Amino acid sequence: MTSHGFTLTAEGPFDFGASLRFVEDWPATGALPTDGGALRFAYCAESDWLPIGVRMTAAPGGVAVATTRAAGPRIRAEVARIFSLDLDGSGFATVGEADPVVGDLQRRGPGLRPVCFWSPWEAACWAVIVQRSSMHIAAKIKARIAERYGARVTIDGEDHAAFPPPMTLLDAGGFGLPAQKEEWLRGLARAALDGPLTTEYLRSLSPPDALAELRSLPGVGPFSAGLILIRGAGAPDAFPGDEPRLFALLREAYGLAEDAPPAAYRDVADAWRPYRSWASFLFRADAYGILDDPPA
Repeated sequence: MTSHGFTLTAEGPFDFGASLRFVEDWPATGALPTDGGALRFAYCAESDWLPIGVRMTAAPGGVAVATTRAAGPRIRAEVARIFSLDLDGSGFATVGEADPVVGDLQRRGPGLRPVCFWSPWEAACWAVIVQRSSMHIAAKIKARIAERYGARVTIDGEDHAAFPPPMTLLDAGGFGLPAQKEEWLRGLARAALDGPLTTEYLRSLSPPDALAELRSLPGVGPFSAGLILIRGAGAPDAFPGDEPRLFALLREAYGLAEDAPPAAYRDVADAWRPYRSWASFLFRADAYGILDDPPA
């Protein structure tokens, strides 16, 4: 591929290898293979909605990035957001010092930062596709949409399908989804093109306001709103108000009662500020089996 290279340097601890292990098991990305310690993927850049191929490898203090077209400041910022390298993580250790439960997760996954969707648009589409479906089936449907409607980008001699941009899906149909979900996707496409479903806009709002705005979009409920804000826009300090899976993990870790109200979970998460999203991600990564096993 024609290569345009740059380096992203992490502020604070970062382990690209830990990110790769997460991506390999993450259905939303199609469980991308990480051949030889490199991650290759294609997506439509939010800055211009044109397809771009990306290859990432570890570099001292961060990652080395090669792209199939010139990457200006906005695309560099997008790639940094995907691996939470757009944020200063040097203060995250303080959270673990104050909360031994989080501290244990940090020791078992040193340098692991949240891995995000390529864009809030793609996160929102995943949130709709996966509703009332298994992640395995949703991953196949998402890949099928990319193959049918997305552009193909050649990276190191291999073709990768980029999930289509919103203008492509705006008037399309036949996604292999129920009619209601297809209509929701078209509504989300309009939101992505008009601005509300973009990283810049969502991160300009306070987390509560951003979540409320997202819940006003078609097909987006409380769980989906949290997914889009935290794992789409990469907001570092948001805590979802209703995520049963995360709540179950916190109940076990902190000994909360089965009928604990949402306020009890918020109280636990308040100790993680200003990295509530990052701490929540470690609990999910542990549930996926990404972190090292605890000592016997």
